[in-house]
Amino acid sequence: MPSEFLEIIEWLDDTRDTLSLRFPDDDRAIKRGAQLIVRESQAAQFIYLGQYGDTFGPGRHRLTTDNIPVLSRIKGWKYGFESPFKADVYFITTRLFTGNQWGTPNPIMLRDPDLNVVRVRAFGTYDFRVRDARLFLREVAGTDDRFSVDDFSTAMRSRIVSVFTDALANSRIPVFDVATRYTELGLALLPLINPALMEKYGVEMASFVVENVSVPPEVEQAIDKRASMSAVKDLNDYVRYQMAQGFEKGTVGAGGVGAEMAVGMSVAQQMLNQPAAARAQAGTADILSPEQVGKILNVAETDVVASLEAGDLKGKKIGSQWRVTRAAVEQFLR
Repeated sequence: MPSEFLEIIEWLDDTRDTLSLRFPDDDRAIKRGAQLIVRESQAAQFIYLGQYGDTFGPGRHRLTTDNIPVLSRIKGWKYGFESPFKADVYFITTRLFTGNQWGTPNPIMLRDPDLNVVRVRAFGTYDFRVRDARLFLREVAGTDDRFSVDDFSTAMRSRIVSVFTDALANSRIPVFDVATRYTELGLALLPLINPALMEKYGVEMASFVVENVSVPPEVEQAIDKRASMSAVKDLNDYVRYQMAQGFEKGTVGAGGVGAEMAVGMSVAQQMLNQPAAARAQAGTADILSPEQVGKILNVAETDVVASLEAGDLKGKKIGSQWRVTRAAVEQFLR
């Protein structure tokens, strides 16, 4: 037959996933001088009539008014207590819980220096421990008889995502860089996340790992285009390269040279639009030789001659030499 009063209060955790547990007192009162045994990686929190009393760390504690001063004040003992008393005792696990998953159930909106406003999804893992037992019970676990890691994940999912969103926004890491900086991102976010979690919930994250940050398909396409443009670097160089490749492969005849030349219109037009003095200095005067036209269009002189003989480019042949006006080149580019 069990004792009428509680003389030993202790909890042996054999679940490995319990964060807090209300000690099952079977409606028995706590005897004066009872032994409270708190093991390593545990804390014990007293609650009396809904008010939070004393918190005990690891060790063996004899319960008297001398070592439970907060509870003594709450209960109103003036000269110590001789009779048993009723109070709820919660055990909280303070060890590290690893490999917990987090994620954004819906896209979150972020301001980005490159994309202005963008929607992103993210997920990863985190390790955490309870640092403030009283705050954790009050704000997270509540008065549940048993509060597990799964309960914590459910209760904290939206809160962690909210803290993650604020931290990512404050880190100012561009979305373009996020995919290549997951490790750095997690380390950068940790000191931003922890102060908020500690202040609000009494929880500390030992590690915060970002495994993936994804953006909508249209943003992925924009990122791919940006990467392609970075690889090309100079569009004019790219156009000249394409033209040279066509000429070297001989894929066009004389009649098609004008079409290939027209690809470089933006480059040539810039030269033709220069002031007369600048054109003369650059070898682009109003009366041009095939060699000068070739420089403007970035093609070989022989290709210009072929285009002149085919009639695609208008010019005048004086003896064995061709002469082309600037106006004819402009007309050809149109």
